[in-house]
This record gives sequence, structure tokens and C-alpha cells, in this order.
Amino acid sequence: MLTIGTLMNDVNGFTDQRATIESDSSRRILICGKTGTGKSYTLGVLIEELERNEDVITIIIDPQGIFWGMAQPNREQEDAVWDWGESPQGLPITVLVPGDPVERYGGEDVVEELENRGVHLQTLKLNPSDISPEMWCELFDLDISELIGSTLFKAVRDCKKKLGRDFFIPDIINEVERGRRMVDKTKEAVIRRLEMAMDWEIFEEVRYLELWEILNHHGVNILDLSPLDPGRHGLRNLVTAVLMRFIFRQRSIAKRKELLNLAQEMPRVWLAIDEAHNFCPSGSSSLAKEILIRWAKEGRQPGLSLIVASQRPSAIDQEVLTQCDIKLVHRITSKDDRRAINALSDDYLDERLDGSLKQIRNVGEAVLIDDTKETVEIVKIRPRWSFHGGN
Repeated sequence: MLTIGTLMNDVNGFTDQRATIESDSSRRILICGKTGTGKSYTLGVLIEELERNEDVITIIIDPQGIFWGMAQPNREQEDAVWDWGESPQGLPITVLVPGDPVERYGGEDVVEELENRGVHLQTLKLNPSDISPEMWCELFDLDISELIGSTLFKAVRDCKKKLGRDFFIPDIINEVERGRRMVDKTKEAVIRRLEMAMDWEIFEEVRYLELWEILNHHGVNILDLSPLDPGRHGLRNLVTAVLMRFIFRQRSIAKRKELLNLAQEMPRVWLAIDEAHNFCPSGSSSLAKEILIRWAKEGRQPGLSLIVASQRPSAIDQEVLTQCDIKLVHRITSKDDRRAINALSDDYLDERLDGSLKQIRNVGEAVLIDDTKETVEIVKIRPRWSFHGGN
């Protein structure tokens, strides 16, 4: 059970009755609202509640680099936290950094200060073999039907056939160089791209890394994508897609073992994605979109839950939005966003949604729509006991 705040009564006041969300089974939750209305704060509240559950692994995809602050107690709202019945406290935080933390964060002093504040930094590097031939081509915006794209596709595919999972970028380069029918100009174009990928320093170079090894099973895992360029090469989407594919595969294996009464050590996973419209955009593609949609549609069976947060719900693909059985809607003013939320409304909502949205007056208030219970309620989000690093 996730306790997120208090409920409003019929006279526009908030009662002591606490608003909760069932969490015993896999859920899909949408958090939305215009900038400054409390969207990221609410996401942090859910993470705090999940951290108390020892039976799940919690992962946040953090494009803005704001959630590491949860390692610190919330001193700014100390009185409100005590009034809620809690004490200000930080959470056990592991920040997954794509590449070398010292280089990504701009110096040893930054890394040391983060560690002094209770943040455990963990280098994350991708296995080249976890990236499909199609994804390699998409990463470089290459068409498989054209010569350069087909050359790269074939080289990666041949590496998988010959070396299984134990190959690295130099192995792909070697396959390109062996191509007898390829002209030198084509080979050089592909090799230049692969050498550029090596310079990104986000790929394993020595051994295949079981990503499960670096996840903290007893704390909050934050994938900090803020040091990566949001547009060029699509690295944020690439890292997210590889991590999601790995977890989906491993949890599917674990679920199969559970059904056969066999021992397994991989708990259920809750994945939260901030600024989700950048990873599953409506009307366009991304490297992470396919696996994100699959996670939303098929992830319940292997025990995978999903929280997507965005100030632009209309920019998230409908195939993800329609899977969300819980919606936490902060104040929204865009007509497109209102239409997107209304389009998700079932018959039981009638006109209650629009009426409820109009009653939201303050930051931290939201409409809670629970499709399972078929209820629409206005909630005041509780104070966080960990520090909020957003605006």
C-alpha cells in the first residue's frame, strides 16, 4: 500500500483520511501536470513509499539529475513531516552513471561531495551484445536498406553468431574490415561511427556485465542521464532501452521459475520514468519506445510495474497512456493535455474529471483517478521526508 496524501471532502477542505494506492500487484501509474505543480515531488513520494517494500527493486530514469537529493533528509519541511507522523530522513541511494562519474560530473571534488552526502555512485556501462543490429543502425540513424546500414547490421549479426554475448566494439570493427564485398569507403564510414561510439565511454570493453550485479536490491536506483546529450546520438534512449530490455528478460526468467516452484533471487521491479514523453513520444520513434510499450502492455505477468511522469501527457504515446490504471493529474492548462487525459476517461468518470480539475488550486494538489476502484478523488500530496531537488 502506497500512502500518498490526504483526501478532500465535499466542502473543499482536506480531511485526515489518507489517500492510498494498492501496490500488491503490478501497476501502471501516470503522473502529469504543468511545470511547477508538483509532478516530480509526487514521483518522489511514490519512490519513498516503494523504498519501504523489501520485495521490490526501485529504479528511476532521471533525465534532469534531480533525484540524487533523496539521499538527504527534508529539512525544509521538517515541521510538516513531523506532523505527518514521520521524521525527515534520506533514502539509501545508488546513482547509476553512464561512464566515469569523475568525467561525467566534472571533477573528483563533485564525486567526493556527493559521496559525503550519502550518494553511492556506480558506473554503468553497456554490453555491445545487448544492443540488437537494428538498434545499432538506429543509433547512427542508418537505413538498413542502404549500404552503410546493411554493413553495420551484418557485422553486428555476425558477431552475435560467432561470439554470442562476448563481443565488443573492436570485434564489430574487425567484422566490418573482413567484409570482402564492401568497398573501402563504406567500411571507413562504418568504422568511423564505431570508433566514435568507443569515445562515448559507455560501452564495456573487457567482459560481459550482468547489469543485475550493479543494481541495489535494498535501496533506490537512479539512472542519471543528465550528463548525456539529450538529442545527439540518442544516448539517453539507448541506455534506457538496454536497461529495460535486460530487466524484462531477467524478470521473465524469474517469473517462470516462480511458477515452477524453483528458487530465484530477483524481486519484482518498479520503474519510474521522469519526462517520459522523451522516451515514448507520440507520433515518432525512439530507441526506447518499443521496449517501453512492451513493458506497459506485457510487464504485469513477470512482475514489472511502471510510473510515467510528464508535464506533457499529450506527447506520450497512447499505447502507454491507455495502460495506466492510476492517474495523478496535477494542474494542467494545455488544451491538448486536457484532451489527452479526457481521452483516457472511462464511462464511470462522466463529467467528474473536468469538475475535479477545476477544484485544484494549489501546488501539490492532484486528481487521483483509480480505474480499478472506479473512483475520482482530489488529494493533497503528503510532505516528503527526503529532500526534493526539483523546482
